[in-house]
Amino acid sequence: MKQKIAFAMTMGVITTGIISFSLVSINIGFVANFLVIWLKSWIMAYAIVIPVILLVGPRVQKMVEALFKDAVTQELDK
Repeated sequence: MKQKIAFAMTMGVITTGIISFSLVSINIGFVANFLVIWLKSWIMAYAIVIPVILLVGPRVQKMVEALFKDAVTQELDK
């Protein structure tokens, strides 16, 4: 469980940082208070994404495993 939490936190920092930076720079440009706006957006996004990764992630993993399991089974049936 510790590994899953560490993964979620690390991926959260990376993905929310990149996405929030990109969207803020596209939507408002590099204005005088860009850094403050970006950091505020980044913190909000990070607070949202960690629970989402922890709650939705396992379900998505199972779905992907099921999809690939079916694909392998179909390959073997040919």
